[in-house]
Amino acid sequence: MVDSQSYNKALNLLREASTTFGFVAAVKEQDNYKRVWTRDGVITSIAALLSNDEQLIETAKVTLNTILKNQHINGFMPSNVSPSDGSVSYGGTSGRADNPSWAVIGLCAYTLLTQDNSLWDKYQKEVENCFLVLEAWEFNGKHLIYVPQSGDWADEYIQHGYILFDQLLRVWALRLASKLSTNKTWADKALQITNSIKANYWKTENHPNVYAPNLIHQLEDASADFWLMGFNPSRIYNYFDLQANTFAMLLAFGNDLQNNKIIIHIKGIYASKQALLPSFHPTIEEEDADMNDLKNNYAYAFRNKPNYFHNGGLWPVWNGWLVGALSLQAETDFAKTILGTIHESNAKEDLFNECLHGTDQKPCGVPNCTWSAAGAIIAEQALINEDFKKLFKF
Repeated sequence: MVDSQSYNKALNLLREASTTFGFVAAVKEQDNYKRVWTRDGVITSIAALLSNDEQLIETAKVTLNTILKNQHINGFMPSNVSPSDGSVSYGGTSGRADNPSWAVIGLCAYTLLTQDNSLWDKYQKEVENCFLVLEAWEFNGKHLIYVPQSGDWADEYIQHGYILFDQLLRVWALRLASKLSTNKTWADKALQITNSIKANYWKTENHPNVYAPNLIHQLEDASADFWLMGFNPSRIYNYFDLQANTFAMLLAFGNDLQNNKIIIHIKGIYASKQALLPSFHPTIEEEDADMNDLKNNYAYAFRNKPNYFHNGGLWPVWNGWLVGALSLQAETDFAKTILGTIHESNAKEDLFNECLHGTDQKPCGVPNCTWSAAGAIIAEQALINEDFKKLFKF
C-alpha cells in the first residue's frame, strides 16, 4: 500500500458512516448528505467488499437491502433514504437515471465477492424491474437511455441526452447480472448497447451505424483522443469526461490504440495540474456560452463556479476508479502516483472532502464524505486485490 495510515483512516470513516440503514453519504448533516444514497451507497459498499472487513461488509449488505426494498413501483430506484425515519426521495427536479444500474451493480458485486446469494435470490424482481425501466428510458428502442439534466451523479452540470457514462453503467450492470444468471436477454442487451457505444462515441472517418443523422456533422467537432462525453439532438459535449473514459477502460471498450490515446490525454492533464484529474475538462469559464446552463442549476447554492464542484473540481472518488483502470492497463507506476495524490487530497483540512478546487486544490465540498474515503480504498485494493478484477471479467 502507498500509505497504510491514510488507508486505515479511510476505513475508519466508513465505520463512522455505518448506520442500521447502511452507509450514509457523509457523517455530518449538510445539504441532505446524511442519508443512504443509491449511488454513494453502492460505491462505498464496493469499497467495503474489497476491504474484506467483516463489519463493513455487513453494512454493505444492509445498504443494498435498504436501497432495493425501496424501489419505486415503476422500477426506478431511490435517490436516497433517510436513516432517521425511513423516508424516501426518488430525485429532485429530475430522477436519477444512473441509479437502476448502480443498484444492480451493487447487488451483483456483493453476490460475486461474498458468494452469499441471499440478496440476489431475494431481489430478482427488483433486478428485472431495473432493467425494464432502463429499457423504457430509451424512448425509441435504439439501445441508449436518454438522461435528463440533473439525472446522474453530476446533477448540477450541463449534460443531458445520450450521456456515455450512464450507458456504460448499464452495460456493466447487465454483464454482471449475466454472470449470475442464465437470462440470455441480459447478455444480448449488453452486446447491443456495447455495439452502439462503439459506433457512436469515438470519432472515426465514417460512422456506418450512426445513432442519428445529426450526429454525423456534430462529430466533426469531437476529439479523436478520447470517448465522447455524450450527445443530444442539438449538440455533442466535447469535454473530457473522466468517469466515462475511466469506465470505458475498466469495461474494455477500447482497443490498444484508443486506450493509449486516453492515457496520454490523462497524463497530459496531470502534467499540467500535478493534482487529481478533474471530472470534466476543460473548465467552463464565466465568458463561455455553457456557463448559462450552469448558473441556475443548483439546489442549495451555486457551486459550479470555474474550477469548483462539477465544473473542473477534483473528486477523489472518481480518481480512485481511475487508479483501477490504470492498473488494468498495466500503468502501475502512474496508478500509484494518482493513489498518492488521492491520499494527500483526502488528508487536507477537515479530511475526506467531497471535492477540491481545480487550481488551488483546496477543499470545496462537503467534509467527511464517505465516497471520498471509498475512492481511496478502491484504489488501494485495485492494485493488490484480485477481487477487483472479478468485477470486470466477463
